[in-house]
Amino acid sequence: MKKYLLDKKEEIKELEVRKRLLNLPETRNFVISIIGPRRAGKTYSLFSLIKNKKIKNEDFIFANFEDEDIAALERKEITKMVSYHREIYGKEPVFVFLDEVQAFENWERFVYTLFEKKKYFIYITGSNSRFLSREIATQLRGRALSVLVLPMSFKEFLSLRSIDAPDIERLSTRKEDEIKNMLRNYLKEGGFPDIVMTPINRRVFFRDYIDLIVYRDVVERYRIREPHLIKMLIGSMLPSFSKEFSVNRIFNMLKSKGIRLSKKVLYSYLHALEDSMFCFLLRKFSFSERESVLSIPKVYMNDTGLINYTVSTKFGEDIGKIMENAVFIELKRRESEGKLDALFYWRDYQGREVDFVVKEGLNVKQLIQVTYASGRDEIEKREIKSLLKASEVLKCRNLLCITWDFEGEETLNGKRIRFVPLWKWLLEL
Repeated sequence: MKKYLLDKKEEIKELEVRKRLLNLPETRNFVISIIGPRRAGKTYSLFSLIKNKKIKNEDFIFANFEDEDIAALERKEITKMVSYHREIYGKEPVFVFLDEVQAFENWERFVYTLFEKKKYFIYITGSNSRFLSREIATQLRGRALSVLVLPMSFKEFLSLRSIDAPDIERLSTRKEDEIKNMLRNYLKEGGFPDIVMTPINRRVFFRDYIDLIVYRDVVERYRIREPHLIKMLIGSMLPSFSKEFSVNRIFNMLKSKGIRLSKKVLYSYLHALEDSMFCFLLRKFSFSERESVLSIPKVYMNDTGLINYTVSTKFGEDIGKIMENAVFIELKRRESEGKLDALFYWRDYQGREVDFVVKEGLNVKQLIQVTYASGRDEIEKREIKSLLKASEVLKCRNLLCITWDFEGEETLNGKRIRFVPLWKWLLEL
């Protein structure tokens, strides 16, 4: 164990780590549980914290419980890691990083023992078919704070290309064009660190992401005997991104093909995919919580690259929906950071729809419409009418229309609508 602790630090020292723009709290009153979809960079976020805070070797312990060197050790030896750290450095560690903690039998007892001393900043990650990442935090029963790690934001994407968030006042046309070109690449490639930082085959990566990761999280975890049904569900879900997704429709489709499967089982499969954070379901806004829960949800993927490299569609034809999916991911990120309370979409009986309803407490804080438009004349009247109608019904005057390239303000029916280009909104400018 002593050798492992020292070797791991040498390994981390040799890594080239680019900074992730994540807010990882420092508190001894909670265990910080890093949650998120697979391959989003949960482990990398710990390396980023160590590197960018310049944490000295004598101040931290890092253990990945899926490393063979640890798996070969007895429990008694592993649980002495803090004692060994004191022996080596003559002091207590300040930070304790426990990666893939679910691979350690009865890991909760070990984490509790460390936590109750209130001496250390403790960070844990975990995800496999035994425990999904969000369940790791649940196991700690109120002693954990969860931090959601999603694929890289556009701001991080630019940073990796040595482009900082620009000063709007000094932004040249050429620089703006460069940023918009980067945005187009970001929407197509997505933000998974493996994709952003390495020249791997994108199509192979996303094919393996589905085959080897999603199916394992769902099929293996829930012991599903007919994995082809999960494949059919995913195959129906991917082309439906940024749209309502009806389980009833899938049920009828399977029934027409002579496949017998209850709606209850289909719903359980869908929620299993959501639990793995492969996808997210967005409920329709209603003042009745029951109506909202029972509404047909819209489905969004955890990354836009997953859409572009698995769905047989042309990027240019679906860019409006891809923009909407990107906005959802960013809103989800901001929700996890506490910048908003809850998120919904809105639709009335006449089919008028607003993409996102941002709720704060009991009130609607903002209404957001997303459209691929470079000029005011390209924005469809029905999108503006829907925004105005929702404003009237939901008593919200903060109206935002996210566009590709059009910027401005307009007052209609006494209500002000702001138009903001997607790149500026993603960079929070």
